[in-house]
Formats: sequence, C-alpha cells, structure tokens
Amino acid sequence: MGGWQPLPDDLPPEVRHFVEQLRLLKDRTGLSLVALGARTAYSKSSWHRYLNAGQPPPRQAVAALCRIAGLADTEAERFTVRWEMAVQAWPRPATVPATPGGAPEERGDGGPAGEEYEDDPTLPWWDTPPEESARGRGGWLLWTAVLLLLLTVLVGVVGTVAFG
Repeated sequence: MGGWQPLPDDLPPEVRHFVEQLRLLKDRTGLSLVALGARTAYSKSSWHRYLNAGQPPPRQAVAALCRIAGLADTEAERFTVRWEMAVQAWPRPATVPATPGGAPEERGDGGPAGEEYEDDPTLPWWDTPPEESARGRGGWLLWTAVLLLLLTVLVGVVGTVAFG
C-alpha cells in the first residue's frame, strides 16, 4: 500500500482490517480517486475519507467498489460482512454541543453541529433496483428522457416539413 497515508494507531482491528482490504480493492481497480468517483455515486473526497478511515463508507459505496473491481458474489458477500463488522466497531466522532444561546452551531455543510454527517447519496437511477426505480426518482427520470426525445423528434419533423 505504497501511496496511502498511515492509518490512525487507535483504530479498532476490525476497522483497520476493513480499510486495508478496501484500499487493496481500490488499488486492484487501477482507478484514481477521481475516476472512482466518476464511476460511482460518491465523490473523490468521500472516497478519500473512506480509504483513510475518516468516515465509514455507506454499504452502497462498498457494493459499487466490489462491482467495479469485478468481485464474484461470494467475495462481495465476504466484503459486506467485513463492512458490517467494521461499522459496528467504527469510532464515533465527538459531537459539538449547541452554543450557549441555545441555537445550535452549524457544521461546514450547513447542518447542525450535534448531528453526525451521513454521506449516503441516492443511488443513480441506473443503479437502483427495478422495484424502486419504477416508483421513485428513476421512473421520473426515465419518463422525462422519453418525453424529451419525443419532443426532439417532433421538432425535427416539423422543421423538416416547414423548411423542406
């Protein structure tokens, strides 16, 4: 793991093992953090936090990396078990108390300081299971794309007829 930052000494063994395995899996893909971010629903900075044990990755991020790395189902399942063990043992960040005036302080992302930051973006519509995409955001996006395509074809036909 040549180019990686050293992990904190106080990490629980489950977390350390999981992050080391996650790093190996990322290295196996040959992708940079930018490229990995482009191929998943997670940003470069999110992957940086996950791979340096700054924050536990969401299950979907681990599943996306397993898929990109070409892991077989049994290997991906083992990775999910490692993830579950690591998340249970992951050190919890200290929460920042509210200001003395009663108003909560804000974090850098605009949310209240006492709440933990959860980086779990919605899966892109092409990655959502079929039962969710038909009734959720994916269905809406698909219908919008179909309507835009039909509108484009209609404008093309009208333009061809009008300007012959």
